[in-house]
Amino acid sequence: MSAVKQFIPLFDRILVSRAVAAAKTKGGIMLPESSQKKMNEGVVVSCGPGAVDADGEVIPVSVSVGDKVLLPEYGGTKLNLDDEEYLLIRDSEILGKFVKVTSE
Repeated sequence: MSAVKQFIPLFDRILVSRAVAAAKTKGGIMLPESSQKKMNEGVVVSCGPGAVDADGEVIPVSVSVGDKVLLPEYGGTKLNLDDEEYLLIRDSEILGKFVKVTSE
């Protein structure tokens, strides 16, 4: 069993796999790591049940596993699980969620 499947965030925390920047340009030129930008997008890998309010009621998180989200440039806690880097972030720190729009 992988470490990601064993890791369950608590409360309103969300485990996100950050998107990897392209290492090659459209013209085929390889880019060094120092010139690659850190991506502010990621995919939700795991979610906690939600925050607890003053009355003891659980407020569910606003995203679900598999959602593509927009992350802040700074923030969150970096985790290394199975030699991959993940970001543990609060639900309130996520800036937005990407959705597929179907044209009618």
